[in-house]
Amino acid sequence: MQLTFIRMNDFGEKPRIAVGADHAGYHLKETLKKFLQGAGYSVDDDGTWSEESVDYPDFAKKVADRVAKGENQLGILVCGTGIGMSIAANKVEGIRAALAHDAMTARLAREHNDANVLTMGGRVVNDVQAVEIVRDFLGARFLGGRHERRVEKVNEMDKERE
Repeated sequence: MQLTFIRMNDFGEKPRIAVGADHAGYHLKETLKKFLQGAGYSVDDDGTWSEESVDYPDFAKKVADRVAKGENQLGILVCGTGIGMSIAANKVEGIRAALAHDAMTARLAREHNDANVLTMGGRVVNDVQAVEIVRDFLGARFLGGRHERRVEKVNEMDKERE
């Protein structure tokens, strides 16, 4: 797999990324971790570390907590479809997890929704597609403007849950 330059975004430097997966996303997580490290990103791996059956919410919470606390600027989660990880990560206040199956939706998740966690399905996308998705997600920046107003409304919904 050829590594390509990923432009730095609104973090001023390459963000520190937390990654996590369940058993169905393990292999894709490992591929993405190698890609990210090869592209110069610092990566924190919150598991899983094998194909042994595990519960996806445990790993979604680890990554989402890191991002919400500011330990990592962004997170990437992989399960079978990406749906479970997205649902679980979005339960953590301050997390805007977006499921992407193509590069365009990954880019728009950052540009329009200020997504801070990307989720993918290890049974849905192949390695090449996943690298493209991650590359576009990391290369995009939040556009603000009318989108900022909308993201603030979502943030208010978080506060209403308390």
